[in-house]
Amino acid sequence: MLLYLTEYLTQLHSGFAVFQYLTLRAILGVLTALMISFIVGPVMIRKLSHYQIGQHIRDDGPETHLLKAGTPTMGGALIIVAVAISVLLWSDLSNRLVWVVLVVTLLFGAIGWVDDYRKLVKKQSEGLKAREKYFWQSVGALGAAIFLYMTATVPMETALIVPFFKDVAIDLGWFFIVFTYFVIVGSSNAVNLTDGLDGLAVLPTVLVCAGLGIVAYVTGNVNFAEYLGIPFVPGAGEVVVFCGAIVGAGLGFLWFNAYPAQVFMGDVGALALGAALGAIAVVVRQELVLLIMGGVFVIETLSVIIQVVSYKLTGKRIFRMAPLHHHFELKGWPEPRVIVRFWIITVILTLVGLASLKIR
Repeated sequence: MLLYLTEYLTQLHSGFAVFQYLTLRAILGVLTALMISFIVGPVMIRKLSHYQIGQHIRDDGPETHLLKAGTPTMGGALIIVAVAISVLLWSDLSNRLVWVVLVVTLLFGAIGWVDDYRKLVKKQSEGLKAREKYFWQSVGALGAAIFLYMTATVPMETALIVPFFKDVAIDLGWFFIVFTYFVIVGSSNAVNLTDGLDGLAVLPTVLVCAGLGIVAYVTGNVNFAEYLGIPFVPGAGEVVVFCGAIVGAGLGFLWFNAYPAQVFMGDVGALALGAALGAIAVVVRQELVLLIMGGVFVIETLSVIIQVVSYKLTGKRIFRMAPLHHHFELKGWPEPRVIVRFWIITVILTLVGLASLKIR
């Protein structure tokens, strides 16, 4: 909204033209979301504590987690609010890609909110039933996929780009819809599985989103895209403002979520952030780069799949507990060590993903 205001003010003073620059608006998006998080965060934590919306802890988990029982959760709503306000203020609202990513984020956040509300407020242990959750996730992901497929303006918008290889693009055709569905739903649930320790999911999300923001900027710039040999996607550059908003909101939330956490994200935040990463990767045509950057999320998800399959087939468990971060805790690693090492791995993988833009 402020973009349109500054366009009008440019007629009165040329200095306001600076707000047309994507880089400035991305920075303002970061700062706006960060400021909202800092202001609203303490109020939200007090409200959640007042209404006793606290975390339930699994009996079979690490004993150190029992101390976290009752910690306020559903704090991910803070991230969604900060992101939405920041994006609405600083992005170009005529850009269809921005709306796709924002609507997907809000819808998946709503799914997580209903799940958390039923479990924590209504005291329904199951929360949102699995089939209901996956149904609404499918509605959101398929809706976004079909819209992107129907509104694609250039062939590259529905092609699979292979990183590290120049000019390798696979035309997906209608399969783009199926592929996009799995990217968004898979990414959403992968982040949700990773959200098991203080700050474990939110900072990797911030790092990956920052990396995808750089990808969005160069993908939406015809000169940079041509120089790097990556596909040019009209309008993709505007998504960098959304990425900036997630970075700011995520860092603001981490202020309260860092060990020992004052508030937990809950499904409302984890499902929304994961879906946002998947949607961003789709619109900038770098799903395989997301797979690299979000390697921690991938490994956490695979650890659950491997554990379940192994137990059903052999009756034995591969890991002491899944997801993988609990395995290391039960091996004796202190929680902060697990968290920081997973952060470091994400930094490395994000840099590898960015390197794929040049190494082709």
